[in-house]
Amino acid sequence: MTDPRSVGWIGIGRMGYAMAERLAKAGARLTVWNRTRAKAEPLAALGAKVAADITELAACDVVFVMVSTWKDVEAVVSAMLGGEAPAKPKLLVECSSISLEVSAQLRATLRERGIDLLAAPVSGNAKVIKAGKLSFVCSGPRAAYDAALPFLRMIAPAASYVGEGELARIVKICHNVFLGVVTQSLAEITVLAQKAGVPRHAFLAFMNDSVMGSTFSRYKTPAFVNLDFKVTFTPELLRKDLDLGLDAARRFDVPMPLASITRDVVQTMMGRGMVDQDFAQLLVLQAQASGIALSPENVPVDDGLAPA
Repeated sequence: MTDPRSVGWIGIGRMGYAMAERLAKAGARLTVWNRTRAKAEPLAALGAKVAADITELAACDVVFVMVSTWKDVEAVVSAMLGGEAPAKPKLLVECSSISLEVSAQLRATLRERGIDLLAAPVSGNAKVIKAGKLSFVCSGPRAAYDAALPFLRMIAPAASYVGEGELARIVKICHNVFLGVVTQSLAEITVLAQKAGVPRHAFLAFMNDSVMGSTFSRYKTPAFVNLDFKVTFTPELLRKDLDLGLDAARRFDVPMPLASITRDVVQTMMGRGMVDQDFAQLLVLQAQASGIALSPENVPVDDGLAPA
């Protein structure tokens, strides 16, 4: 039976569209809003209502927010609750990557309005969502998690509850710091193997089948082999999350030398103008530093993400 509660969705970017699409296909009573309305309009064919004004979403029982930065979160939540009508959602599920401090600030602001906040950042990207392999990490009142869970399950097979407050934020920050460090490490060893004479596709096939292989290494293999750097996550967003991780490390007195070096490498990549494609261009930067030029190997490679 489809959940009878109404759901609002704010933010139809690469991630937001794919997540809202799964809710619509699952039969949720969905209303969506995006700053650029045209990006949301295709969801109408799946049964979603496209709101003309963001304040319409305040009448929904549950509202999801998936935008890029804290400034965006603050702006859309303020705008949604700024209308003249007294309606307000019971629960706001905030999926963006923001710091612990501003998440706590948002929670306090919503509490004053009688609205629960569930922090629910995700691991994955648009292709991962379509493959049915997205995962949520959630924190806040346990009752809020239980209330959101039916909708989380429509979007993703995995949702983990890690406790009260902003704990999900630190988990997501740690996740994305690891993402950056692992990608830089993978770039280094791939370039080392190539410069020694091993084709990238052969090296990565071995790595992916070894105990060191992972869903992530398989997923990034086509980009590394064929140099297809279509954006899944921009260098700017990775730098933001590395900065959030290093800020948290200072707050909790945890040394993070690998994260610090990776942050500087990402900054170097951006300084060289490598900003418009995927952060997997770390491979190209490593090759340049190693005195070699890369060419696509034009080898068919499975990324391990068949659509669900």
